[in-house]
Amino acid sequence: MSKPLKIAFIIFLLGLLFLIRNFETILFYDPLQEYFKNDYLYGEFPDFLVGKLLVSLSLRYFMNTVISLGVLWILFKKRYLVFSVRFYAISFFVLIGMFSALLLNKFQIGYLLPFYIRRFLIHPLFLFLLIPAFFYQKKFRED
Repeated sequence: MSKPLKIAFIIFLLGLLFLIRNFETILFYDPLQEYFKNDYLYGEFPDFLVGKLLVSLSLRYFMNTVISLGVLWILFKKRYLVFSVRFYAISFFVLIGMFSALLLNKFQIGYLLPFYIRRFLIHPLFLFLLIPAFFYQKKFRED
């Protein structure tokens, strides 16, 4: 694949990530979004459907993961893809499990941990962590 075509595909995939973020209120059920935007330390914990929220978070994580894996495949081919798939899968189960437990307890241990766990579930943060790590690993292996 030529370099300009790679760049075009990466820009397209990053554009999809931006679209997911732009239309998040339309596409996904997330009553915690307004809760965390406002003064959540003193506000009332919102009523919500736990199952619907977890399905919505899972769908968003899956969509971001598929697009992120596309970016990683274009940048690194198959070399790091297997690791990335395993990393995303393990991360999902750990994060969704922790978030579920915190949700059922209505964040009684505090708000900071659930806030950041939710961030990792709804945003493609792992992509921005893995790209520099893989470039570093690739450079280290070539030297």
